[in-house]
Amino acid sequence: MFVAALALIAVQIVVRSVVAFSGDFYWDDLILISRSGELPALSTEFLFYDHDGHLMPAAFLVAWLSTAAAPLSWTVPAVTLVVGQALASLAVLRILRLLVGTRPVLLLPLVFYLFSPLTLPSFAWWAAGLNSLPMQIALAWVAGDAIRLCRTGRARFAVSGAVVTALSLAFFEKSILVPVVAFAVVALAYRVDGIERPIRTALDRGKALWIPLAVVVALWAATYLHFTHSRLVFPSATQTAGLAHHGTSLGLVPTLLGGPWSWDRWPPSPPWATPPTVLVVLGWAAVAAALVWSLRYRQRTVGVWVSMAVYVAVSEAAMILTRSGPDTAYELAQTLRYVADSAVVIAIGWALIVRAPRRPAVRPLPRPRPVFIVGLVALFVASSLWSTATFVQRWRDNPTVDYLANGRAALAANQETPMLDQPASIYVLLPVAFPHNMASRIFGPLHDRPEFGRSTNYLQVFDDSGHLIPGAVVRIRSIGQGPVPECGYRIENDPVDLPLDGPLIDWEWTAQLNYFASTDGTIEVSLNRSGDTVTVPVQAGLNQAFVRLLGAGDGIRVRPVTPGLELCIGAGPVGAVGPAPEAGS
Repeated sequence: MFVAALALIAVQIVVRSVVAFSGDFYWDDLILISRSGELPALSTEFLFYDHDGHLMPAAFLVAWLSTAAAPLSWTVPAVTLVVGQALASLAVLRILRLLVGTRPVLLLPLVFYLFSPLTLPSFAWWAAGLNSLPMQIALAWVAGDAIRLCRTGRARFAVSGAVVTALSLAFFEKSILVPVVAFAVVALAYRVDGIERPIRTALDRGKALWIPLAVVVALWAATYLHFTHSRLVFPSATQTAGLAHHGTSLGLVPTLLGGPWSWDRWPPSPPWATPPTVLVVLGWAAVAAALVWSLRYRQRTVGVWVSMAVYVAVSEAAMILTRSGPDTAYELAQTLRYVADSAVVIAIGWALIVRAPRRPAVRPLPRPRPVFIVGLVALFVASSLWSTATFVQRWRDNPTVDYLANGRAALAANQETPMLDQPASIYVLLPVAFPHNMASRIFGPLHDRPEFGRSTNYLQVFDDSGHLIPGAVVRIRSIGQGPVPECGYRIENDPVDLPLDGPLIDWEWTAQLNYFASTDGTIEVSLNRSGDTVTVPVQAGLNQAFVRLLGAGDGIRVRPVTPGLELCIGAGPVGAVGPAPEAGS
């Protein structure tokens, strides 16, 4: 059975490798890359950043190493996902062997964990996988260490359990549930084995692990509360019920039968499960049948069912309390990533039910034929693989892929021309991600690219597919022709204010300076009321400079820096940057 289990894991890794290498960066992945290219790896600002309520220094460090090794290359992240999945699967196999031995029944909960689409969305998305996979590893591994410690008394299992828990907390704050699950597994195993006072026995035999786990959790909690801000919200009863229904009936339950079979997506959102009604009904029927069977034919399994239900409820409660709001769509709960780790708990729960002794006073059901069991398992795997295939189709509908590929190629071909910074397409990152949605942050880690600066002599912008196209300043205000015939505004030694035809509020503006320079040199440009100063290189002759200015004013102040530099500046627009008319046509 052990060889068969390893073979099943190998098949799962092949399937998940196809999923991983079919994907690419998405949303939060780009935020990880932005921060990795901007900050030192071992700085507090980098490692202990409050990422939308997540404290995940180890995940940030993995992202930094991946970005440093191969900037904007999907290969390294895909490998980290596959390796993480392999470790999680082996950890689940270990805990299942500890609970049920190497009997053929071991394969049933293992197959569920390996192929259920419940873990699929959090696996395919790199940022989510950096959270979820270490936690899945820890849930299974630390529970296994707790069982081994209570059986053998060997201190190395206490050390291993504490270290793995600390590491998982460094990836994902939800790993605070790892010690709770480990204790529950030991206590429930004692309960189904008929040991008196199972909770007290678990406490006594495992205290060498529980004490260091308590210290680890306390230290982590203090760190978490110091570096993060509370995002707890208390939604209405209607929204709570809606999210719970969508997360359970339309999310988790269909995956118990290999569903959801189909997915929907509104880019840039991630895919969510859209199971047919018949699958939802069959899923609940399967849960009810399993519950009735276990309560009638197995002893002392009520606690196992309650524990699994509580774990799912806690996961959904965490989602509702931290992610709900007036504009929250119920489909959020159908993305499955908030309950992905429940796959480990369900597999362990099923193993505990199988471990429980039969009720002696109840006539047993006829033993099903092996071919029948194999057929059901094959149907589940086929259903899961179909759900996996339809998920990959939706996941590939990712505009970020072309945007990054085209952007890399365009920047590599234009390394000599400085670029004005600009936000990425809204189909890649929405403005709420600022400043990580800026092109300088996303493409910053690349080596073959131009400099992103505050000025350029040739204005280019990225279109929604990542191609560089000619840009233009969309007029809000204008610089007039100036008083000097055939020159406009003459600038020699002192600063000169170029009046605008109206005031500008405190904001980010781009000025198009059409100039004639007597020689190569530099000038300083700013708005005349507030804001910083930009140093702009100029070239001899008739040229243009596009300058990004921050501040407010009713004029553009220009001061020569290079001795002997003289300029004539003509009329030009000041405003926002967009595609040039011929580029957008």
